[in-house]
Amino acid sequence: MKYLGSSQQIEVLEVHELSDEENQLILKAQEISKNSYSPYSNFHVGAAVKLENGEFLQSSNQENVSFPTGVCAERLVLGYAGANFPDLAPKMMAVVAQRNGEDTWAGVSPCGICRQTINEVENRFGKEITMLFLQPDSKVYRVKGISALLPLKFDDLKG
Repeated sequence: MKYLGSSQQIEVLEVHELSDEENQLILKAQEISKNSYSPYSNFHVGAAVKLENGEFLQSSNQENVSFPTGVCAERLVLGYAGANFPDLAPKMMAVVAQRNGEDTWAGVSPCGICRQTINEVENRFGKEITMLFLQPDSKVYRVKGISALLPLKFDDLKG
């Protein structure tokens, strides 16, 4: 018998185990989540990216009454990075979420469209992105590369 899948692991860390760089990235994602326009889901998502030159970029989700036309924080920040810094690979990304009126952070990971977008960015630069996802218990999931979250990714139109 043969198995398909990823041997990649998702690390579960305490916040104090993160590097200063990782903590800074999560704080930037938390900060930008306050700018979320999410009157329909009341789910405020923030994403922050650190580029390979050390620059930080941030974005939040922006909803629309026609749900499919809203845009996730992850795609917004990666799109901005690609348009404004086309030669700089994203090195690391943090994603956080909070429900309206709650003090705690909700567990979150990218949706399927965002996962495929992350895959495209990794392929474009030939480099994995380290991702951090803040969880409700103040734990952080750390993932190195999208393969751990998207083992059967849509990768190649050439066959």
